Amino acid sequence: MSVANALYQGKAAVRVDALPIVANGGSYAILKGSHFHNGTIEVELAGKPAASAIAGARGFIGIAFRMRENRYEYIYLRPTNGRADDQVRRNHSVQYGAYPDFDYDRLRKESPEKYESYVDLEPGVWTRYRIAIDGTKARLFVHDAAQPCLIVDDMKLGDSEGAVALWVGPGTEGYFANLKITQ
Repeated sequence: MSVANALYQGKAAVRVDALPIVANGGSYAILKGSHFHNGTIEVELAGKPAASAIAGARGFIGIAFRMRENRYEYIYLRPTNGRADDQVRRNHSVQYGAYPDFDYDRLRKESPEKYESYVDLEPGVWTRYRIAIDGTKARLFVHDAAQPCLIVDDMKLGDSEGAVALWVGPGTEGYFANLKITQ
């Protein structure tokens, strides 16, 4: 993984690149000195499959929070799914997970459709993203929508606290700008 300052589509940003073969959950940049319990995390982000990504890469990008002892919760976007011609794939545009025990595969098998949702996305396009977190509940708002596109009422790590990180999935070229954390 690499992290660098960048200018992307005219906006000052932090670029986070994941290697194409890194396991899901292994690429993130922890915000130095961050400590988060309840509140909101807002950011503009843009994710797309990197030039070196394997076929089927989705440009996974999001925020990991309450990180500690190699465990964290995260909500991420799959930008290439947002306007796919396949409705099932569209329905997998947004995802909640808890690393390491509750990845998308386990949650999809045990609770189909509960931790995923649709939202209109485009790869490589700036997207406004806001998570509101309270106890074991999280709400994701995208594109300044008044209503959340994903509701999680039973976050798997409970009412915990820890660091915040910029998160990207395998084979992703990701950009983050205008991060704001309110507690």
